Amino acid sequence: MLDFHCFLPCSGLCYFLPCLRRWTVRPHCPAPPCAPRPTKRGGGGGGRMNIAAVFNALLVSILAAVLWKHVRLREHASTLEEALALGRGAREPSPEADYEAAVRALEEEGTRMVCTGRTHTDRLCRFQALCYSTEAGEFVFFHGNASVMLPSLGPRRFQPALLDLSSVEDHSAQYFNFVELPAGALRALPRPRFVSEAVLIANRFNPDNLMHVFHDDLLPVFYTMRQFPGLGPEARLLFMEGRPPGPHFDLYRLLSPHAPLMREHLGGLGRLLCFSQAYVGLSKATTWYQYGFVQPQGPKASILVSGVEIRRFAGFVAERLNATAGKGPPRGEGYIVVFSRTVNRLILNEAELLLALAQEFRMKTVTVSLEDHTFADVVRLVGGASMLVSVHGAQLVTALFLPRGATVVELFPYAVNPDHYTPYKTLAGLPHMDLHYVAWQNTKQENTVTHPDRPWDQGGIAHLDRAEQERILKSREVPRHLCCRNPEWLFRIYQDTKVDIPSLLQTIRGAGRARPGPGDPQTPGGLYPSKVKEARCRASVQGASQARLSVSWQVPWNLKFLKVKDVQYEVWIQEQGENAYMPYILNHQNHTFADNIKPFTTYLVWIRCIFGRNLLGPFADVLVCST
Repeated sequence: MLDFHCFLPCSGLCYFLPCLRRWTVRPHCPAPPCAPRPTKRGGGGGGRMNIAAVFNALLVSILAAVLWKHVRLREHASTLEEALALGRGAREPSPEADYEAAVRALEEEGTRMVCTGRTHTDRLCRFQALCYSTEAGEFVFFHGNASVMLPSLGPRRFQPALLDLSSVEDHSAQYFNFVELPAGALRALPRPRFVSEAVLIANRFNPDNLMHVFHDDLLPVFYTMRQFPGLGPEARLLFMEGRPPGPHFDLYRLLSPHAPLMREHLGGLGRLLCFSQAYVGLSKATTWYQYGFVQPQGPKASILVSGVEIRRFAGFVAERLNATAGKGPPRGEGYIVVFSRTVNRLILNEAELLLALAQEFRMKTVTVSLEDHTFADVVRLVGGASMLVSVHGAQLVTALFLPRGATVVELFPYAVNPDHYTPYKTLAGLPHMDLHYVAWQNTKQENTVTHPDRPWDQGGIAHLDRAEQERILKSREVPRHLCCRNPEWLFRIYQDTKVDIPSLLQTIRGAGRARPGPGDPQTPGGLYPSKVKEARCRASVQGASQARLSVSWQVPWNLKFLKVKDVQYEVWIQEQGENAYMPYILNHQNHTFADNIKPFTTYLVWIRCIFGRNLLGPFADVLVCST
């Protein structure tokens, strides 16, 4: 913050003595900026006064611009200053003997690396004494007497890389590797500077886009930091992708009490920087969507995250933003949040839409935008909403803050098929996320406003040849495509839309959610049954061709602790030596099987419990039963 103080010396000019603080500029001039010096009429005095006034105004403008630029530079430098403080405090242990001992240990023992994961796409690595040459721009593995490199991949480490620095799978711009040197080379290199605290080294994928920030960076970092005992929430983040901080950088600050380091900061710490404990790479376990680099975008083939983990992370972010207390109205007073965009993908009849939603669902309807509200305010509003309505866009990732039972309504412009773009539908449908999802598409071309003359990255198509422009304008649906510069996709997604309100309301009703609940609380699922107990079998032979097999068991021991109404049991019976088996679903704990049971035959029997028709418990130990 800058406080301007005005002084009025005899020259008639204002001199400003700035008091530098961070973040904002707040002019503070208790008196009029300059009182003109009394002059006599005539004789050119008025001309001198006008020149002084003009000069004064010009000087003020120049000084204001310079000081504002200075503030921005101070903001950018604050993180670097903290990094330098880190370097001063950790790079050269005191006394000097300790530093020399650290250097000798590095020369003798070298770097150690142990990784988890079979391939570069799922590999995470822990390093001791991993170094970085700021001059070469590369990480360095020093081979010493105690060096360990597991897995020892040899040249396979370059096919294509040791690991992905980003959570986006197998992206060539996100690969990590290192240079190998004998520890003896340290004698010819710049003196190393040591960082003793644990560091997580990763890449941000697209820090300018809120969906990417949450899906690709924040969630993976949050859970990676909790995956390793030595990498707790106190660890420092080091982002190596080389991009500017971006508009959402404050969200990255929530993950650690230490300001994140960027690649450009490392040069200020030293020419050779060595991390005592470095963890490299990000877990991909929390991602649910792929962006279409190899095949058209869609949900990941194997999704490993559930709403339980998403909501735990969302609660952490809301708490750090101080956006949890009083975030919603009392139960029964639900409200609807409509995301308002101010630059593109506009809802042209937004006011009419707000009124219609309020009348249909008899709830308050409020608008929120990323441009006009702080992110904490956005989280606070969304966190208490019964329904969230928005045009398809990155802002919809805030649906992860919605309470259980809320509804997500995603609006798609003309010619954009909702089935082809489903990151938020997938999010809402994650197990135990407990959100209702509705997609609405504008099917009336007359209700859309296009912008063919804008730049290509904002949906413009004027750079294309005339035939291609005509084809896109006549197209009724964007074909499936790969990421990321398909001109037809960009042209259509950046349209403005007049929402057909009767059609939208009918779509919401038709989705079985005619009236959204006020954040209906639901008990999170995911509590699976344990093994059935005391499984037994007994056989009896009725004749030369008939036999019976009686099987009984006791309920899983954790059943008495759970309020579960729908409990069933699955029994598999397989004749020993055969590949096929006979499955049965039962509602009781004993049954006598006669169909297809042969005398003087050995059967293998598996039994497991099922909660709610889809929570399948483990099979108990196999029973071997002979008739």
